[in-house]
Amino acid sequence: MRTEVITVRTGSRPAVRDITEEAARFVAEEGDGLLHVFVPHATAGIAIIETGAGSDDDLLLALDDVLPADDRWGHRHGSPGHGRDHVMPAFVAPYATLPVVGGKIALGTWQSVCLVDPNGDNATRQVRFSFLPG
Repeated sequence: MRTEVITVRTGSRPAVRDITEEAARFVAEEGDGLLHVFVPHATAGIAIIETGAGSDDDLLLALDDVLPADDRWGHRHGSPGHGRDHVMPAFVAPYATLPVVGGKIALGTWQSVCLVDPNGDNATRQVRFSFLPG
């Protein structure tokens, strides 16, 4: 297995960051196998979605609807509503595993690999790419 960690700047507001290009560069010299993408943070996730057509904002709005940033959460350190950020990975998992065929990620036409970070308390995140040859 080959692995690498990248740093992604997400800023001080909830964000969806497209990391498809970084993932594609990581597997470009490989053959067939699996790409595993993992974010080692308790308040972030990985989503495979369409970006650039409003879906990234829609995802953040949907998370706000399902997990409001208010004072209902038992986990209370950090900014107001931060407890919901700790629940979010149960809805948007902190990992995804994708097929790689001939050194290319086998995504659908409009699919992108995205880091989902609702937590404005942390401006940067680490993402680990791991390639398992087939």
